[in-house]
Amino acid sequence: MNAQTKKQPVKTELFASKAPLEWAIVNNGTLYTAQIPIDDTGAVVEGGIEAQTRQTFNNLKHTLECAGESLDSVLQVLIYVTDREYLKTVNAIYAEYFEAPYPNRAAMVVAGLAREEMLVEFVVYASASPQA
Repeated sequence: MNAQTKKQPVKTELFASKAPLEWAIVNNGTLYTAQIPIDDTGAVVEGGIEAQTRQTFNNLKHTLECAGESLDSVLQVLIYVTDREYLKTVNAIYAEYFEAPYPNRAAMVVAGLAREEMLVEFVVYASASPQA
């Protein structure tokens, strides 16, 4: 695997999960990340879908900044929520973080997420420069 195709983890200083994962990987000019509504202690934030969506966006923004990027580099967002009613709130907050031209996007309503108390999760693809 040459340097151009080698996956490079992004050091984020987000909570160190015990799961075998990186918060973000850059490969061939694309950043891959999944973001959840946890704080710096690893706890899922309380306060319902609004608080969880804002925390997830804050974690995403932090991750992108650690990779030398911004929300402007986001190409696609896959949104997972556990209740269709949550999409109205997620959409309103989404519009605070992104402006036209918006990233490509899909939203899915799922029966549950990895942690029972989680109401939202994002999978995000963004353009990114390789880390030195």
